[in-house]
Amino acid sequence: MDAFKALLFASFIMLLPFPSPAQIMVEKQDESKLYAESKQVNQFFRRFNGEEDEKGKRYYPKDKQYRSAKLRKKYLGILFDEANAGIGNELKTEFVKKVLDNPETAILDFHGPNWFCEVLTTFTMNEKAQPVTLYMELEKDHLGSKWVIQKVYASMFQPYFVRDTTRIGRFLHPLSHELDFMNLRKAFVNSDSISQFATKRFVPDYLSVFLYEIKKGNLKFVSVENVKFHFFQIDGWYFELSDFNRPGYNTGWLISNLVKLNSAADKDVLRRYLYHETK
Repeated sequence: MDAFKALLFASFIMLLPFPSPAQIMVEKQDESKLYAESKQVNQFFRRFNGEEDEKGKRYYPKDKQYRSAKLRKKYLGILFDEANAGIGNELKTEFVKKVLDNPETAILDFHGPNWFCEVLTTFTMNEKAQPVTLYMELEKDHLGSKWVIQKVYASMFQPYFVRDTTRIGRFLHPLSHELDFMNLRKAFVNSDSISQFATKRFVPDYLSVFLYEIKKGNLKFVSVENVKFHFFQIDGWYFELSDFNRPGYNTGWLISNLVKLNSAADKDVLRRYLYHETK
């Protein structure tokens, strides 16, 4: 009876579909792709800093491999968008050297300053679809932190603040105070010219307008279209982080733009460009 059971079991095993060598190779490639991909932003942080192995196992300060130069160099070689010809090899090499030569300071800090998120969304304004860009940052809150809206840019608000500086427009006479500013009436007659009476230092605060329109019920959220991150945490450098969902190994969260900053002025100009600020 035991011999019969053994024979029956052997016959059953032979009928099972065993994977072919080609199937095994595909599965190994899929597994390698999974290990190569930075599937989450937090994982990108850990890989950039050299704080996890290829399978996602965390390294801690007491571990031998924690933030090792060899591990970081390995990861930094696969954390760029290879399809972007705008990021030259020389620029990448210089950036990687900067990081590896400064292991104590060239570290990404999730709870630190000098990085923010850009969220492209769609809202409806009076039932018309409108793009709105939200700039998010982490803010400390009690014992933890939370994402908050730092700034807003919406092209639909821009016409309200356009100011013609090519010619002398409407103005209040410098002796208006002697008339108890009774001539303010003309400042508010035409809403199209009201911005001419504001100081030249005035900068539109789209976040205030955004919150006002939402509270009034005129602006309604529809969806998130795209998310990317901007980093200024590596001294003298800026990089952009974007998510790529495509075949192959070069996918997931990758550095999609890289700029060397030669001065504080360069950094300020780039920040204002990212925020759509003209002044």
